[in-house]
Amino acid sequence: MILKLKTSTQNFFSFTHLILPVSCLLILSSCGQKADKTSSSPPTSPQKIILKVAQNSNVNHPYQKGLEKFKEVLEKESGGQIEVQIFPNGQLGNEEQEAVGVKFGILDATIVSSGNLAPFVPEIDLFNLPFIFRDLDHFYRVLDGPVGQWMGRIIEKRLDCIFLGYCSFGIRNTWNSKKPVHSPDDLKGLKIRVMSSPILLSAFDTLGAQATTMSWNELYSALQQGVLDGAECSMSDLYLEKFYEVTKYVSLTQHLIGAAVMIFSQKRYETLPPPWQTAVLKAGHEAVLTARQAEEEMSNQAFQELKKRGLQFFEVDTQQFRAKAVSIYKKYAPKLGGMELINQIIDQ
Repeated sequence: MILKLKTSTQNFFSFTHLILPVSCLLILSSCGQKADKTSSSPPTSPQKIILKVAQNSNVNHPYQKGLEKFKEVLEKESGGQIEVQIFPNGQLGNEEQEAVGVKFGILDATIVSSGNLAPFVPEIDLFNLPFIFRDLDHFYRVLDGPVGQWMGRIIEKRLDCIFLGYCSFGIRNTWNSKKPVHSPDDLKGLKIRVMSSPILLSAFDTLGAQATTMSWNELYSALQQGVLDGAECSMSDLYLEKFYEVTKYVSLTQHLIGAAVMIFSQKRYETLPPPWQTAVLKAGHEAVLTARQAEEEMSNQAFQELKKRGLQFFEVDTQQFRAKAVSIYKKYAPKLGGMELINQIIDQ
């Protein structure tokens, strides 16, 4: 196993924009603690522990399915002495704010995407390199292997958390309303919205597109008004957000398989007795496996529904796209562990 890594000493925690949601979490947590202290339960009857977990998507999202499994397993393993409360739809803040909540011990667990984890763990941009994963089997083989576990230890250190495992927010493809895209040359001149990632922006610019970022909530209207020609996302998002109403051509670029990480508060973990710590690890493992399965099922269902709605799907010349991506690897390699590590992932 070759891991020649550089550890950045830069402080990545600029929390000004996170203060309000985290403060709300702190109030919520303090109220719960106060209630515990004033309880009239006798010392011989252990009080129920309330765990607050959150995710930023709706209740039909694979993340939610994973957290529901976490709740089921942990409550069963604790004999009902632990209650898990789930807060979906970004009720406790966006993913960055949820990650900060876990770090400070005022939120117990969350699932956060690699893109939103990057401000705290810049090394995880390694998994955001385009075309670095061939398929889901390759993706999970790397993430469940030595490289993924090394990344997990970094995540634990930076966010004072327990790393519970990886799931995915889907295989991302490129789509537009102008023309079929089979090769990088076909992207030239197309205005494509990409995730807010310097790596993805560089990648699509290198491929010839006019890459830009934009709020997810503004994307539909921008496509409708012709401000943008297309975007990139998973099959599930393409269907759930009804982008099939404002686009036509979907190219199966599979340029990115989105990595997501489930984390649990180290501060909370240390307050739990050993049997329940073991239960947290078990529940976390089952949660990420459930979320993985839910994402695959949802993507397959979305693909079939999108075909029914008239979208046209096209294979691409993968080798041409991968060849173009090499320059992106070389550009970012010094910050992500070096080309040797990148090649190690590609060859695994």
